[in-house]
Amino acid sequence: REEREAGNIARSGVGISLRCLATGRTLAGPPANPRCRLKSPTMGEEGGGRSCGTTRELQKLKQQAMEYYRENDVPRRLEELLNSTFYLQPADVYGHLANCFSKLAKPPTICKVVGKNVLDGLGLPTLQVEIFCTIQNFPKNICSVVISTHFDVHENALPELAEAEELERSDAVSTAVRWVNETITEELQGLAPSNQAEVDQVLRTFFESKVQEDKERKELEKSLEDSTAPTPSPLTPPLPPPPPAKKKGQKQGRKDTLTEKPIIPPEPVEPILCGSMAIGAVSLAVAKTSAVLGSNPLYLNIALLKHHQEQPAKLTIPLLMVSLVSCGKSSPGKLNLMKEVIGIPHPGLTAKQGVDMLLEIQKHINQAIEMSPPPKPETRKSQNGGKRGQQQITGKMSHLGCLTINYDTIEQPLLLIQGICANLGIEMGTNLHLAINCAAHELMDYSKGKYEVMMGTYKNAAEMVDLYVELINKFPSIIALIDPFRKEDSEQWDSTYNALGSKCYIIAGTASKSISKLLEDGNVGILRCSGLIVKHTNQTTMSDLVEMTNLIDSKKHIAVFGSAEGESSDDSLVDLAVGLGVRFIKLGGLSRGERVTKYNRLFTIEEELVQNGTLGFNEEHTFFYLNEEAEKAAMAGELPEPPEPIFATEVVEESAKT
Repeated sequence: REEREAGNIARSGVGISLRCLATGRTLAGPPANPRCRLKSPTMGEEGGGRSCGTTRELQKLKQQAMEYYRENDVPRRLEELLNSTFYLQPADVYGHLANCFSKLAKPPTICKVVGKNVLDGLGLPTLQVEIFCTIQNFPKNICSVVISTHFDVHENALPELAEAEELERSDAVSTAVRWVNETITEELQGLAPSNQAEVDQVLRTFFESKVQEDKERKELEKSLEDSTAPTPSPLTPPLPPPPPAKKKGQKQGRKDTLTEKPIIPPEPVEPILCGSMAIGAVSLAVAKTSAVLGSNPLYLNIALLKHHQEQPAKLTIPLLMVSLVSCGKSSPGKLNLMKEVIGIPHPGLTAKQGVDMLLEIQKHINQAIEMSPPPKPETRKSQNGGKRGQQQITGKMSHLGCLTINYDTIEQPLLLIQGICANLGIEMGTNLHLAINCAAHELMDYSKGKYEVMMGTYKNAAEMVDLYVELINKFPSIIALIDPFRKEDSEQWDSTYNALGSKCYIIAGTASKSISKLLEDGNVGILRCSGLIVKHTNQTTMSDLVEMTNLIDSKKHIAVFGSAEGESSDDSLVDLAVGLGVRFIKLGGLSRGERVTKYNRLFTIEEELVQNGTLGFNEEHTFFYLNEEAEKAAMAGELPEPPEPIFATEVVEESAKT
């Protein structure tokens, strides 16, 4: 309709010359008043009146058009543009004019946000978000992102537990899709994607309202349950506990002198609001939209957020943490302790060189498993008829992108990698270091109050400290332990940090609180550790990630940007890691497309930084061990002179001497 009206006006003669616009003089055409006074010889008085009225309407339209163009500064801009075009005399005149006009257009604004239920790399549901912007009066689809869910992957879960988690995951994704399509899209309409802080504040306000709604709903349900519940009968006093069972080999009347402390019960699981992944996904999508519209890579936009819109002179590629083998709780062998044995290439290598080296090691691991000797014949039978003899060493590809191997002792996977590196001429402790993801929260047997490090081998928390000290002393190329304990065992975190903090990084992953809780507390030192694993999940916005990494840096900790267990093919988290300037990036193994695509993105970013001359260099691995007084001072932001750094190569050399 508007186009038809515009065409009618144009045909009616409402034409405005550039000269009229520039000078503001009366528009071209015969004067209106004389024509109004004349009578048409053929139309008579009535016809002349209609002609006069039409002329006045046209005159009014012309005047409105002139005012409209002058208000938008069209005359001056057109004059400058035409003059510059004449002097430039481009081959494609209209192409040049189109480019110039596009620069004069209003900044793009968000017009629609669309949420979709898609599949991740394991074929499980997750959330995709698309951003549409109004650009030069037309809506355009700018970009899309896929966020990973927070759910862990349980390969050997009981059917009923797997079914319950499947329903929970499906509900979380469908709720997130509904939030995006019904409310968030309306809340963000008209906002500029370049204003990340404003977008994140809108998302945060929306999320807080949903948290309040959920709280009120639960309170209402509880009050209804209390009103309908029958009055409980008086409680009978509990029976006295039975006497402790006599240990095997304990003589009559002999008291057990070794009394172990009871384990601290697990803390309540931190609640995750159903649908919260919508907040993180939309925040990331808006950041990516801003980068696309500005013709910038996403990592540069994140770096600008991190450095208050000042472009840093250098950007570094995070050091790789690449999963080589998995011997965790879900592996078929007896060994449970090592969910991931992780390779860390030397900081002096490029990401491409490091991956090439690790690919060679992985190839030899595959060959070693294929050529493993047959199992030894049965020698003796266990009393309970359990595993007998030595099993055939086999490997299968895990969801982490590395081989799951059925080893029986802690030393086996480490000796395998050591032997391969020796054959390849790779010096452990120099060219390659190792990290162990212990995933201790998966090992606790609450019925026994101990960690099951190997099938049938249990250790209490104090014994685990001794195990880790012995392991690091025996294999000094290990420079990081991830989640060596549950978060409840804070005393053992202290002991391990005191014993090993000068030799390796003690990193909290699952044992740490969520980013929102850490930011709320303003403290990353709930557990004594060297660093934290940061993941972009749930309600974490881009502003939250910037604030979190700033907090980690201020407390002299290291940040490890990690991927979720159920990953998608979206490679945005690599840009996040580079832009945030984290020390390490943990992407899993070098298999499975959803993980390999992230390594490829890392190579691309590295090449771009080299070409632009903005690639910074990583420093050697150093361990800043802080005693308790220095730790408290660091938490208060009053850290004095930094302690003398301890280099990883020095640790290996010292161990070799001893």
